[in-house]
Amino acid sequence: MNTILIDTQQNNDTVWLAEAAGILRSGGLVAFPTETVYGLGGNALDPEAAKKIYAAKGRPSDNPLILHIADMEALSGIAKEIPPMAEKLADAFWPGPMTMVFEKRPEVPDATTGGLPTAAVRMPAHPTALALIRAAGLPIAAPSANLSGRPSPTTAAHVWEDLHDRIPMILDGGPCGIGLESTVVDVTGEVPVILRPGYVTREMIAEVCGACAVDPAVEHPTEGMRPKAPGMKYRHYAPKAPLTLVEGEAKAAAEKIASLAAEAAGKGLRVGILGTEETAALYRELLPEAVKDRIRVQVIGSRKDPSSVARNLFAALRAFDETGEEELFGETFPTDHLGFAVMNRLEKAAGHKKIQA
Repeated sequence: MNTILIDTQQNNDTVWLAEAAGILRSGGLVAFPTETVYGLGGNALDPEAAKKIYAAKGRPSDNPLILHIADMEALSGIAKEIPPMAEKLADAFWPGPMTMVFEKRPEVPDATTGGLPTAAVRMPAHPTALALIRAAGLPIAAPSANLSGRPSPTTAAHVWEDLHDRIPMILDGGPCGIGLESTVVDVTGEVPVILRPGYVTREMIAEVCGACAVDPAVEHPTEGMRPKAPGMKYRHYAPKAPLTLVEGEAKAAAEKIASLAAEAAGKGLRVGILGTEETAALYRELLPEAVKDRIRVQVIGSRKDPSSVARNLFAALRAFDETGEEELFGETFPTDHLGFAVMNRLEKAAGHKKIQA
């Protein structure tokens, strides 16, 4: 399949928008930017389009898709009921990086929701995403636009790398501003329950609703569980090389990582380190000269600014794939506020492999 790549930032001609909308209405797929990560979109009300999304990604069909809408009127055609807490959350965070899970109406096919009686719905804040939804005139089902299990795409180049021969069109809207997928919140119970952490934190939700819980499976997934939301069950965000996380105070963790990296490089392996602005200079001091040429330190942001780490994390993991590192080590972060989402992605990328400094 020949994939068309359109730079929407440089191309003000709306012909591309009409063409992309036409692809969606005819059952085809279009990758598009959002403020979180790039999405792989299809008609959310067409079971065959959902099957194409799963096939293009190599994604298990019981992993539900998120339905993207452009206004509250569209939500009433998807959700059986819109509880008051959902209205409060929509007022506070839509358009934006929050997905809410509702009991679904019969019009929403099981193929889109992974066979669940619920539908996950989001109103993105990216202008290209909103324009595409409105032009198509239908809700767009869209998981991240990458091969299943790989780090999520935060640029159109990442999408092209994974899917350029699998889908008809990619819309390039530049780098994503947030870099982590949306927070997924179940609003079908008495209090909102986080099913996947993201940029909208537990603390922010509790401020709006008075309370917020976290599903136990977020931190402790169990064998054979059926995922209630994307990202709950399967290994995600994984680079090609094995990643080990080192827990502990930043300096102690950096010292342990430098020792492990030097040992692996001494065996002839190419090694990558996920570092921060605070530890980059320390690695330069700690790593032996004899192996420095086989170790690459990738600075992903500042420990003082978790949003910088979130924004750069997936791109850094993909960069290691491109340069061929064979073993990776990474620091950990506090799990309050946005750090909870950052660590959720890092732990999944590492297959929950962690050691103490």
